[in-house]
Amino acid sequence: MAGEKPKTIPNSIKFLFGGLAGMGATCVVQPLDLVKNRMQLSGEGGKSKEYKTSFHAIQGIIKKEGIVAMYTGLSAGLLRQATYTTTRLGIYTWLFETFSGTDGKPPGFFVKAALGMAAGVVGAFVGTPAEVALIRMTADGRLPPAERRNYKNVFDSLFRIVKEEGVLTLWRGAIPTMGRAMVVNAAQLASYSQAKQFLLDTSYFKDNVFCHFVSSMVSGLVTTAASMPVDIAKTRIQNMKTVDGKPEYTGAVDVLAKVVRKEGFFALWKGFTPYYARLGPHTVLTFIFLEQMNYTYKKYVLQDKSGKGGGL
Repeated sequence: MAGEKPKTIPNSIKFLFGGLAGMGATCVVQPLDLVKNRMQLSGEGGKSKEYKTSFHAIQGIIKKEGIVAMYTGLSAGLLRQATYTTTRLGIYTWLFETFSGTDGKPPGFFVKAALGMAAGVVGAFVGTPAEVALIRMTADGRLPPAERRNYKNVFDSLFRIVKEEGVLTLWRGAIPTMGRAMVVNAAQLASYSQAKQFLLDTSYFKDNVFCHFVSSMVSGLVTTAASMPVDIAKTRIQNMKTVDGKPEYTGAVDVLAKVVRKEGFFALWKGFTPYYARLGPHTVLTFIFLEQMNYTYKKYVLQDKSGKGGGL
């Protein structure tokens, strides 16, 4: 019927697809996340760097802990996606649709960035407990045997953290995590949407997997450069221990100041290669999975024959 409002994907399905897309991508890139965390912690506390390069880190981890150790913390990574990514992508796709014009015209770049920041903050708060567990589980193997926490899985980790350190420890580093999420999501979601829109406007691209791939690679590079300093602050705060009742760091600014003073300014981008190697494919896979799930739902459930993807 003319003038009839087109059917849209229910919000519950948007949240479900967002979480599934992130979890699927995590199954592929978990080893890179582990390497990134280990390299960001390398040199902490004035110690000499454990790993010179990403390849050196991979070689050292496999040699000392075995190849299975590359997937240490997978359960925490999946729970993080089930909480953080489900929330952020679900909220973003909902807000994106809400702020799009009645003719389907997408919002402007700065509106997209604001929507990404809002979605990221909420998602980060929800996902911080899983993030704390993930950081600790992936970092455990670098510690001497006597100092390791030896969490069995993410649920054992969360239970022991609450029992041994209090429930608020689950949100340790929540502020830098939320700050990182604002940067990551403003950069990632807005740059993906903008890159995709630009490519489609050139008439050389169609709304298909190749377009989603190129848009995702652009988004991953922009996001990596923008978010690494706050990611390092988040990682070190969440992994820190309390010595004689005194925490190693007082906050994100303290972390950044100590890193620059002791390790140099460019140490803020330490682990850039594994971070991008992890974030790039994760971004690509997440958006491709999300676009394909949305496309399939639109085509077979909503009977939408337009051929458009996920509406990002």
